[in-house]
Amino acid sequence: MKKILFLALSLTASLSAYAQEASAAPEATPYVYGVHLDIAKVINITEAADVCGPVPVQMTYKDSHGDTRVLEYSVIGRGCTN
Repeated sequence: MKKILFLALSLTASLSAYAQEASAAPEATPYVYGVHLDIAKVINITEAADVCGPVPVQMTYKDSHGDTRVLEYSVIGRGCTN
């Protein structure tokens, strides 16, 4: 009986942790010129692709309220040579 209870509790805890991880990823907001950005701390910026031209990158950051947000914007790729 104890093994079944332990198994049920373990399964419930793992599903709960999975549900929290799945909802923790915020959706990327595209950058629009003139938008006020509330960036308190940058967490991560994805690297630009090895192409010559504009490519999207994402910046994950925390705002002044402590909420994690993702901003998507374009940069020139790293594949351009002089």
